[in-house]
Amino acid sequence: MAERRAFAQKISRTVAAEVRKQISGQYGGSPQLLKNLNIGGSVSHHTTVPLTEAVDPVELEDYLITHPMAGESGPLRDLLEFPPDDIEVVYTPRECRTLVSAVPEESEMDPHVRDCVRSYTEDWAIVNRKYHKLGTGFNPNTLDKQKERQKGLPKQIFESDEAPDGNSYQDEQDDLKRRSMSIDDTPRGSWACSIFDLKNSLPDALLPNLLDRTPNEEIDHHNEDQRKSSRHKELFALHPAPDEEEPIERLSVPEVPKEHFGQRLLVKCLSLKFEIEIEPIFASLALYDVKEKKKISENFYFDLNSEQMKGMLRPHVPPAAISTLARSAIFSITYPSQDVFLVIKLEKVLQQGDIGECAEPYMIFKESDAAKNKEKLEKLKCQAEQFCQRLGKYRMPFAWTAIHLMNIVSSAGSLERDSTEVEVGTGERKGSWSERRNSSIVGRRSLERTTSGDEACNLTSFRPATLTVTNFFKQEGDRLSDEDLYKFLADMRRPSSVLRRLRPITAQLKIDISPAPENPHYCLTPELLQVKLYPDSRVRPTREILEFPARDVYVPNTTYRLEF
Repeated sequence: MAERRAFAQKISRTVAAEVRKQISGQYGGSPQLLKNLNIGGSVSHHTTVPLTEAVDPVELEDYLITHPMAGESGPLRDLLEFPPDDIEVVYTPRECRTLVSAVPEESEMDPHVRDCVRSYTEDWAIVNRKYHKLGTGFNPNTLDKQKERQKGLPKQIFESDEAPDGNSYQDEQDDLKRRSMSIDDTPRGSWACSIFDLKNSLPDALLPNLLDRTPNEEIDHHNEDQRKSSRHKELFALHPAPDEEEPIERLSVPEVPKEHFGQRLLVKCLSLKFEIEIEPIFASLALYDVKEKKKISENFYFDLNSEQMKGMLRPHVPPAAISTLARSAIFSITYPSQDVFLVIKLEKVLQQGDIGECAEPYMIFKESDAAKNKEKLEKLKCQAEQFCQRLGKYRMPFAWTAIHLMNIVSSAGSLERDSTEVEVGTGERKGSWSERRNSSIVGRRSLERTTSGDEACNLTSFRPATLTVTNFFKQEGDRLSDEDLYKFLADMRRPSSVLRRLRPITAQLKIDISPAPENPHYCLTPELLQVKLYPDSRVRPTREILEFPARDVYVPNTTYRLEF
């Protein structure tokens, strides 16, 4: 074997891969740890870890605590550190609208169900950030603040914005004509023409104290006072923020979650009368959105029968609970539009025969002919009593009608009265829904309105209106399908012959429509729980009707809702 030369003996034969493996095993494969150890001047011995074995990730919090930042102390050090007193957690009691909580007793639940239900009863944990306004995501110049600042500013009017006055414009034209006639005799650009222009031109206003000697300090002070006079205290904030090329996500402070309510409408049912009174009639209200083709509220059932008619059902109907005596309801509409209708459906006790035969007496007999047809009416009443005794628990559809809600609201809002009386009838339709005011309103002018487009609708500021519905449509068939109902409702807004085929039933239903008060008395939730401010439990209540929004509502569920 040949001898190695002297310089070759000093060359290391260690392969680079072996060096990397040794370093990675010695320092856990973290270049940052190796850098910090080299800075400290001492290299500690670490247990060699095989490359095939999984290594737990580094705990960031522990690492920051054990390895403080090496930044130099100075005025910018606070920008690198997280302020320890930035976050403050405050616990706020959860408010309950009802006198009794809807959440069942925890003793009757399983442990995992109990934990879920506690999310509806525990206090709110609110995280406040003291230094939120110092962050880059905070923008104090919101749109509302911008409008608030601009309220007291005078309107800027420039010469280009002013419309020329007809008289002044004519005077200027006449002056130009006179000047042109006088200058025609002198050549343009001549000395005589210049003299003529100087003589006819108006002198400029003299500048006071122009040649007086004034110190520069006094001039600067005077100019500064002029700039400060009538100066807005937030002058630069009036300028709108420039458009950002790269939008920044700005996190606003959220409000405390609360139960969602749309625009609330109070409907009071006053009376329901027919030409003849031979049996009890039951009614219900519901809201429908024609454009979305959805029912946007649950049914509200109310009873306006006299005590005599109620007595016909006494063997089948148990003593009525106070919640079933409600004649007023509060409807919530999250997405009000011109396509919302209030649909009224009538039912009667189930009886033998077709619906057309059952409704025939209400269409042929009149109240004025009651004495002439007394025997026939007595016979019909005896038949109704027999059906009530046998089938008093069952119902059958009888008639229906609908009210274009936004037309009523817009009509009531445009009248200069504290309350409005509107008579709504089917009558002879000429293409669109007709609304006619009562004879007590001065003028008796027509309120026929046609609406189009998705205009903004406000249900919180219109004047209360009293409606008198004079006609109903006879129920055709055993059931009024939703598709047929949407077609009929659409016909009430545009010319069509669909409704002309329906036979009307003369009746008189009076209802009041008004904006719902913020805190109504004697109110029941959809779960029949008493809302606070309920002094007397024997008073006839007002029902809150559960809403089925036409579109999704992105709010957290904060209330426990019972299902029946």
